[in-house]
Amino acid sequence: MRILLVIALAWMLPLMLLQAQTDENTSENKEQRYDRTETYQHELQNVLKPSSGDFYDGLSKKITFDRMIPPYGLEVTFDKTVHIIFPSTINYVDLGSNNIVAGKAGTSDNVLRIKAAIRSFETETNMAVITDEGSYYTFNIKYADEPEKLNVEMKDFMHDGIAVNRPNNSMEIYLKELGSESPRLVHLINTSIFKNNKRHIKHIGSKRFGIQYLLKGIYTHNGLLYLHTEIKNLSSLPFDIDFIRMKIVDKKVLKQTAIQEMVIYPLRAYNMINQVGGKKAERTVFTIEKISIPDDKHLVIELFERSGGRNQSFIVENDDLLRAEEINELKVK
Repeated sequence: MRILLVIALAWMLPLMLLQAQTDENTSENKEQRYDRTETYQHELQNVLKPSSGDFYDGLSKKITFDRMIPPYGLEVTFDKTVHIIFPSTINYVDLGSNNIVAGKAGTSDNVLRIKAAIRSFETETNMAVITDEGSYYTFNIKYADEPEKLNVEMKDFMHDGIAVNRPNNSMEIYLKELGSESPRLVHLINTSIFKNNKRHIKHIGSKRFGIQYLLKGIYTHNGLLYLHTEIKNLSSLPFDIDFIRMKIVDKKVLKQTAIQEMVIYPLRAYNMINQVGGKKAERTVFTIEKISIPDDKHLVIELFERSGGRNQSFIVENDDLLRAEEINELKVK
């Protein structure tokens, strides 16, 4: 009997050891699976959680603070409108959320009106604006029951007289229609031509009905032409401008057709005015793409009076364009 018991124990002992080892392995496997699951969940949470702004996964380079464009702080409300006056025409506006609405003020091209679309919205939003002369402005916007500033003027640093007073949130933007030329430099050239008010050309112009329309100068820089014009009203009756048209036409054709004309559209018009008062004069600088006129054609610039017949026109030949004065941007002021 004892012999049988010993034999049974000898036979069952390996099975018990194997079962114990299996249970131990199973326990370890459960712990390992638990650890792996917990690790996966932790990694998934790291992937899904919002970025802290300090780092990004993958190949990326941190943006340093010297590359940051500090925004202006702006308060808006639901019952009042905030107006922002920019130094030049507004070309682009982007709103960060639907909590605010914005648009140009009436027929004004450089005044932006903005207000809250939702009363007492809590989340801060932003706005970006690009202007005609290539400046970039950015704003952080929050709701306030009574905004401190309802009318804001964005100072034109190009005219403040202090060379170093350039706001670091006003970045230069290149615009497609000006090609490789800097919009800011175009603005400065137009301003300089207008302020200097020199007359290099004395043989191009027209004078009828007490109105004199002159081309005072032709300038060129980096693929663009600048035409300095002046309207003198020698009468006592105001001259209301309807529109000004530039076109290249055949010299020998008396009556032009649409096919025979090539209209030139100015890229910029500095100090474009709508009326010249009696006994007064007004000047405008037009920026156009550089053109070359064939020998059998010429450039015609026409000035039309609104609800009147005192229209003016003069002719510019290709030789006049070839003698355009080269602009030295170092002397632009």
